[in-house]
Amino acid sequence: MSQEINNNSPQGEVNLGDLLAVRRQKLADLQAEGKDPFVITKFDTTHHSADIKENYAELEGKEVVIAGRLMSKRVMGKASFCNVQDLKGTIQCYVARDDVGVEEYQGFKKFDIGDIVGIKGTVFTTKTGEISIHATEITLLTKSLQILPEKYHGLTNTDMRYRQRYVDLIMNADVKDTFIKRSKIISAIRRFLDAQGFLEVETPMLVSNAGGAAARPFETHFNALNEDLKLRISLELYLKRLIVGGLEKVYEIGRVFRNEGLDTRHNPEFTLMELYQAYTDYHGMMDLTENMYRHVANEVLGTTKIVYNGIEMDLGKPFERITMVDAVKKYSGVDFNEINTLEEARAIAKEKGVQFETRHKKGDILNLFFEEFVEEHLVQPTFVMDHPVEISPLTKRKPDNPDYVERFEFFMNGWEMANAYSELNDPIDQRERFKAQEEQLAQGDAEANTTDEDFLNALEIGMPPTGGIGYGIDRMCMLLTDSQAIRDVLLFPTMKPLD
Repeated sequence: MSQEINNNSPQGEVNLGDLLAVRRQKLADLQAEGKDPFVITKFDTTHHSADIKENYAELEGKEVVIAGRLMSKRVMGKASFCNVQDLKGTIQCYVARDDVGVEEYQGFKKFDIGDIVGIKGTVFTTKTGEISIHATEITLLTKSLQILPEKYHGLTNTDMRYRQRYVDLIMNADVKDTFIKRSKIISAIRRFLDAQGFLEVETPMLVSNAGGAAARPFETHFNALNEDLKLRISLELYLKRLIVGGLEKVYEIGRVFRNEGLDTRHNPEFTLMELYQAYTDYHGMMDLTENMYRHVANEVLGTTKIVYNGIEMDLGKPFERITMVDAVKKYSGVDFNEINTLEEARAIAKEKGVQFETRHKKGDILNLFFEEFVEEHLVQPTFVMDHPVEISPLTKRKPDNPDYVERFEFFMNGWEMANAYSELNDPIDQRERFKAQEEQLAQGDAEANTTDEDFLNALEIGMPPTGGIGYGIDRMCMLLTDSQAIRDVLLFPTMKPLD
């Protein structure tokens, strides 16, 4: 069995050092004997552990070959049992001296927990009913020189789990399952969109103008051209250029970078998906979102009912659709249809204790009310529509109410999951919106957009009426895997330096 080490005591530190030295000596002995495991270049397998268990009726008595990590070992004289863990789970192996040979058995007895082994043998069931492999050959493929966490408690230190994800994946089966599901979620999204006629594309990450969202970018310098560049904060402006070019349905799944803080829902680099479709509007994006979420949940989880943190959310029912003004009225009692001036908006904000800045206009204050009073209530799938123009610089105005735009945000569990527009394709209006953003930047808003002349030139070439949307893939994965923090669905999240 694996040895338990108390790393919190001075004696534990001595023991750990001794054990590490023993492992290195074992490797040196193997190398001296011409049995260096690190010279092995390949090992052909026939099955994974779960395949053997699921197909036992067909495989009983037949030869199989597996490979994986040694997770436990019980040596009992001339015969031993061990458990080997591979991609799909663990399986017990019976290793007897008379079957593998004396020399090989002596070598097996020196194997350590964490070593990677290859085993050939026949499938059988033990007297206790456990499906196992009766080994005829056993090969040491990799010598582990470190100590895995103690078996029964696993790797429980949250900070260490994120820093050493490779150990986390070994010790915690549910963590591996989360990342397998994440991969399946993204694959299901691709299959859904591809079937709808969308084309997956790739656009630049290093850009001279990081636009398309309200966020502070990371900045860098390109030595070859002596040019300052930024890491993209969204995918929007390049994808819209492709709509101008005649690619009517495009999407990209990729990393974006925002120079912001760390918390349970934010990481400075994260996965965003944006898609754009010509000749539709934000209502078309709502329909697509409903259908896509249902498709992905059904394909990955086998149900449209998901449970997050004990709360059930039903993707099978029609998603609620409500305007931002109506949502604020519903949860705060304030009707912004009755507020006509900036002074009135500031007065009601002071009355309700909503903090605002002098640069904020009426639409900004409406949004502050929404964040303060509404978001936490939007647990079931909900589209919040028709945002104020002040906070939507890339969105088409509502023809019958130009103070508002054809935009929605999709909410679940009180979180924003997606943001969509009927895209602004009027280059003259777009230039005025950029100008307003530049003014906000000058007043101290570090997240405001700057004017993108090439994008304006593309709009002047002519962009058809278009619907567009951006999805937070990491938050979607959190909900569908019941993960409590964004770091739980990022294989290697950003961490503060240990020093």
